[in-house]
Amino acid sequence: MLIVEDEKDISDLMCLHLERDGFEVETADNGEKALSLLKGRKYGLLVLDWMLPGLSGLELCKRIRSKEISQENASLPILMVTARSDSSDIVVGLEMGADDYLIKPFDIPVLLARVRALARRSAAKVELGRKYRLGQLLIDVDGHKVFCGKTEISLTPSEFKLMAALSQNEGRVLTRERLIDLVQGQGVNVVDRAVDTHIFGLRKKLGKCSELVETVRGIGYRIKTET
Repeated sequence: MLIVEDEKDISDLMCLHLERDGFEVETADNGEKALSLLKGRKYGLLVLDWMLPGLSGLELCKRIRSKEISQENASLPILMVTARSDSSDIVVGLEMGADDYLIKPFDIPVLLARVRALARRSAAKVELGRKYRLGQLLIDVDGHKVFCGKTEISLTPSEFKLMAALSQNEGRVLTRERLIDLVQGQGVNVVDRAVDTHIFGLRKKLGKCSELVETVRGIGYRIKTET
């Protein structure tokens, strides 16, 4: 795990408790140092401060997701930690590729719970070619099929693309705008609040697997990992 935090007291505190919790931790106190570390090795998780000197955490997050830094770290789980608490800031952080968001000041048990959850999501994700299994839900992207248990679910093109987009970003909150960007294409035309209508129809069809499609109030949707 890599912690990128310029306030030494906070960095030391996080490092102490995460190491006690069994995580192997490295630290960086600015974006440029983090950039160099990320180019040199693969990490399992990134705890990232937004407001860093020089290269900001937000810009670093964006560059990681664009695969500019390294292919190996392009999909690593990112927990963004920041004092910026407005909902618009949270949306921006998630849009740039953060998987979760923790607002300063924070309680150590909450930090540990968020890190453990991200680590579980990363470990639980099973990808075989372009197949994703999440509990009883199986999404075969190349075969254009979705199963809940042994039952195949018949979806419209828009519903299937939403399901594929959510499953390929399992555990990550996707805003409505991001979902629109991911699913637009030939034969598919989705606009703003129409996403909610498609999600409603998708849940009805998924039956007992519908609980995996989670609403994040005021932000968007995500596929959650069964526990």
